Amino acid sequence: MTAAVNLRIRIEKPSSTKLQSLSVKSWPIWEKEPSNFPWHYDEMETCYLLEGKVRVKTDFESIEFGAGDLVIFPAGLSCTWEIIEPVRKHYRFG
Repeated sequence: MTAAVNLRIRIEKPSSTKLQSLSVKSWPIWEKEPSNFPWHYDEMETCYLLEGKVRVKTDFESIEFGAGDLVIFPAGLSCTWEIIEPVRKHYRFG
């Protein structure tokens, strides 16, 4: 059970103040069309979705997030991404 808790994806609706404090606008942008693919996080990723809708499935959960969500993926997580609507996001590893 501890592994499941440590590998949970966190989602929040951040304030503009939080986005500024994280310097989100300075992060690179990644874009992807609707698709499905497996992914493994060697290090933590924090991303902020500008556009799109995504479903991510892990061994522990299936979650959806979209534009306006700040999402944190923990290091060590393996999952499958299903991009439902084209994605455009800022991202940062580490």
